[in-house]
Amino acid sequence: MTAAVATAAPLTLALADEAATTALAEDIAAVLRPGDLVALEGDLGAGKTTFARALVRALADDPLFEVPSPTFTLVQSYDLPRLSVAHLDLYRLVDPSELDELGLDELLVHGAALVEWPGRGGDRLPPPTFTLALADGPEPEARVATIVARPEAAGRLARSLSVRRFLEAAGWVRAARRHLQGDASTRTYERVHAAGRSAVLMDAPARPDGPPVKDGKPYSRIARLAEDVRPFVAVATALAERGISAPHLYAADLDAGLLLTEDLGHEGVVADGRPIPERYAAATDLLAAFHATPMPGPVKLADGTLYAPPPYDAAAMTIEVELLLDWYVPHATGAPLDPAPAAEFRRLWSARFADLAASERHWILRDYHSPNLLWLPERQGLARVGVIDFQDAVIGPPAYDVASLLQDARVTVPAGLAEELLGRYVEARAEADPVFNAARFGADYATLCAQRATKILGIFARLDRRDGKPHYLAHLPRVRDYLAHAVTHPVLSGLRLWYETAGIL
Repeated sequence: MTAAVATAAPLTLALADEAATTALAEDIAAVLRPGDLVALEGDLGAGKTTFARALVRALADDPLFEVPSPTFTLVQSYDLPRLSVAHLDLYRLVDPSELDELGLDELLVHGAALVEWPGRGGDRLPPPTFTLALADGPEPEARVATIVARPEAAGRLARSLSVRRFLEAAGWVRAARRHLQGDASTRTYERVHAAGRSAVLMDAPARPDGPPVKDGKPYSRIARLAEDVRPFVAVATALAERGISAPHLYAADLDAGLLLTEDLGHEGVVADGRPIPERYAAATDLLAAFHATPMPGPVKLADGTLYAPPPYDAAAMTIEVELLLDWYVPHATGAPLDPAPAAEFRRLWSARFADLAASERHWILRDYHSPNLLWLPERQGLARVGVIDFQDAVIGPPAYDVASLLQDARVTVPAGLAEELLGRYVEARAEADPVFNAARFGADYATLCAQRATKILGIFARLDRRDGKPHYLAHLPRVRDYLAHAVTHPVLSGLRLWYETAGIL
């Protein structure tokens, strides 16, 4: 017999028409995960198949996606971009044991399942994550939905329904919600459509403090990572005031961590996995122009608070490079590093960070690379480059952003192009500021290329081992190549010897 599973209190929703049923299907699709089973209950004609089709089409990001009824085949499976899903109709099931032949347990390992007439599966059906019962409402198309969910899933659903209320309060009633590929963080993104317009939703609830890792502080605080959406709003405001195409803000709930922003489109600065030189040149010009202007001051937010980015100090840079010791070295060698070479690693980096402390300071966007840059050909000048990810901005050496762009962890930037664009940046800065120190900038650039590559090797190894995202490992050879080139600069000779001795290069 299937063991009883704890559930949250039932939730009852009035659905005025089929569009409301579709919206609810999209709300559940937005939070569906591998292993989830959605049991669909209700009489014939209650709307179970309508709901299932809407959910599958939301996952497929295609309103015309063909979703045939599985009444006769019992199961239809869909391998969709974000999540595989199986749609089962057990109405014709003669005996629950027939479920064994459908391989539902295997389907749930990597995907989700929608099951109509779940009662016919008996104890052969795994406990549902969500049970949705549909009944007739007061009007022909109206329905009443009663949802019972496991406690964790109930929290996910509550968050999704709060997103729906946020959209409707912002004037985006019955907006279609579609998953948008996000970054490696806990933030999620959606592209929403309503009345012929589109926008991007950022769902980023305040980040809870993690366990202390050093000096009683969590990693995110030491590394100066954004803990809510206020930094995004503040930096977007400052960039827009300087003519840079950051997304315009349509609506915000700062406390809930919900933002509705301008949709800057799909067109990036890379084609067929390679940088487009013209677009990379424009992105380089944007950095040079931004860094040549006076550093922005604190930004006043709608709630009356002031925000300025935190300093990118030695503590932040140190805990980032230590990710190599914590994650990449065990990944590459199968064992942690001995204390003596680990101490030497920290000593060498400490000397470089002490030297960086005397470098120029400006706002640095920190994630200024191809996944976060869009091409806007209809705009002019610097505004042709859209910048969409900067909530982790800090105050530090401007060379960091140039390193982010020209040493892209996900796209190989040919060495010749990187050198050309680096020269372009230096020339523009020197023209704007006669006292700009090109030699000093070159040392900073090499140091921050190496620091960033070191950090990313650790992050990508961590994403594989801790977070179950092995696809990041494919980028490690590229990042090692960047690191090998960076440490050829004379100021990094000691670190070059360390990496070679440790077998990293």
